[in-house]
Amino acid sequence: MSEDLKPSGDITTQLIKNNNKIKAKIISNENCIIGGLSFAKEAFKYSDKKISFKTKTKDGKKINKGKVVAIINGKAKAILKSERVALNFLSLISGVATKTRKFVDRVKGKNCKICCTRKTAPNLRSIQKYGVKLGGGINHRFNLSDEILIKDNHIAVDGNIQKLVKKAIKNRKGKKITVEVDNLNQLKKILGLRFNRILFDNMSEKNLRKGIKLSNKLYETEASGGVNLKNVRRIAATGVARISIGQITHSAPAVNFKLEI
Repeated sequence: MSEDLKPSGDITTQLIKNNNKIKAKIISNENCIIGGLSFAKEAFKYSDKKISFKTKTKDGKKINKGKVVAIINGKAKAILKSERVALNFLSLISGVATKTRKFVDRVKGKNCKICCTRKTAPNLRSIQKYGVKLGGGINHRFNLSDEILIKDNHIAVDGNIQKLVKKAIKNRKGKKITVEVDNLNQLKKILGLRFNRILFDNMSEKNLRKGIKLSNKLYETEASGGVNLKNVRRIAATGVARISIGQITHSAPAVNFKLEI
């Protein structure tokens, strides 16, 4: 809220004399997976703790256009002050949840999980990853300390994938280890080493199938790179255990909500 109110507060609302109690409704302008109701509530409570915020649905529910998701009762100026911040939370989190659910629905029956990445907006990762969970996806590591993820640029800098993986195993300190490979030759160099997950990056479906056949009994498998709603089911059909997708966070369209007084 502070970015909306510094340095002089809501100078437009200050023009209004009427500060009587009013009733307002938040309405969805789209079909979506709803998310962010508790965040919206806190945005209104920030302006006035006495505001009443009653939800008419729950986070994670599929709702239709025109659905009243919450009813707010309180002083007019406080409601106007918090309106946009509250709607922004709903728009962002619902957008991520809705995008994620589309991918999750596409891979139904394939025993494959949809996973997010760290491709999130700075300082908003927590709520975007929350949206992914609401949509039926799972969260990847939250930050660089959560697990060891050896990617292509780590390998390019170090120069030896096998030695780098062995070093990671020696220094793991209880952390999981994921190794990204973009070709089968890289995979063969590390097969048998004791780590947790292989991440196949931008590999053809043909090579992905081969890679999974080689590694399935040894490691959890994951695919990433170039995944969209048209090809995600085919990728899931290769037998990969999870698919990580950046666009469910970095490119999820915001859901349109409105506040009516």
